[in-house]
Amino acid sequence: MHPSIILKPGREKALNRRHPWIFSMAIKKVSGKPELGETVDILDHNGNWLARGAYSPQSQIRVRIWSFDQQQNIDQAFFTARVEQAFLSRQALIKEQGLTGFRLIAAESDYLPGVTVDHYDNTLVCQLLSAGAEYNRHLIIAALEAVFPQHTIYDRSDVDVRKKEGLAKTQGEIKGVLEGGLSIIEENGVKILVDIKQGHKTGFYFDQRDNRRIAGEFCKDKTVLNCFSYTGTFGIYALNNGAKHFTNVDLSQPALDIAKQNIELNNLDLSRVDFVQADVFKLLRKYREEGRTFDVIILDPPKFADNKAQLTGACRGYKDINMVAMQLLNPGGTLLTYSCSGLMSADLFQKIVADAALDARRDAQIIARLSQASDHPIASTFPEGFYLKGLALTVL
Repeated sequence: MHPSIILKPGREKALNRRHPWIFSMAIKKVSGKPELGETVDILDHNGNWLARGAYSPQSQIRVRIWSFDQQQNIDQAFFTARVEQAFLSRQALIKEQGLTGFRLIAAESDYLPGVTVDHYDNTLVCQLLSAGAEYNRHLIIAALEAVFPQHTIYDRSDVDVRKKEGLAKTQGEIKGVLEGGLSIIEENGVKILVDIKQGHKTGFYFDQRDNRRIAGEFCKDKTVLNCFSYTGTFGIYALNNGAKHFTNVDLSQPALDIAKQNIELNNLDLSRVDFVQADVFKLLRKYREEGRTFDVIILDPPKFADNKAQLTGACRGYKDINMVAMQLLNPGGTLLTYSCSGLMSADLFQKIVADAALDARRDAQIIARLSQASDHPIASTFPEGFYLKGLALTVL
């Protein structure tokens, strides 16, 4: 018998639609004394069984659902089946795009709340971000070992969000030894260096894979400015597609150093690339003062809003960089702009970009809407899984 969570009347509606979260305000009573992350049964106010999930007493998301099947035990077989299902669903993509690097488990969207696993050639990198994921760490790792017996497994659960779950940050080898230096992955015939231990997230941004390819198609014979460039992978695609000149801008010199190595790794012409260590907000204004212009500008900033309280400031930040970027574009130029803030709706992002065009005194036409790559699926019952919004615009 598991401890149980009894919901207030009417609060079962979201569960009946198979949404995987239960918020603290929906709970009437906790029966038993569940530990942090322990599996609990969820009952409606009449005692009817609804679901089975992981209890997180310190989070506003008090329970994350593992299963809506009362006969389903949350054991190693459960996790192994989920990992196998996720891997199988990505097989066509892996083959089509020649991927050695991809997102294997996308948390709630792969029906494993709080569990993110990225595949880097012969290494799996895990982020266990919920109390339930941490509580079942040994079962999750055993499941990964069962499906990928030859792989090294590395932990990058070194993110602040774990604090909301009452968890400390963790990082390091789980199985095997991660060799020093950078790892190499491939996608669409492109080789990419990844710093698994120190890089952003788990080392790389797989979610922008399709957008890197699309961006390249806009860059033939163009001058391109890539803001928040990280390790410069948009530039590889642009140069492969015949970009005239490409400028990578990032605040991190180590990231720019890897960007340079990525150009060399793909046997591309370094003389057509600049690497600028700078604050993007300040540099865009400096370029405007100098009268610099570009044919294509890529804006792929980090998340500006981690919570609702930060959303207003995030809107100002997005509007500011988009406005100045439009002022730097040659007439008929292309702006590729993105937001990875989950709290930023697609409609709100489009409005911000439209307002930026007005303030820039430029006419802008949306020619494509862009999103996250398909190894970052969006479960139909979990719309929050849609987080990466992008627009391609012609700026007149």
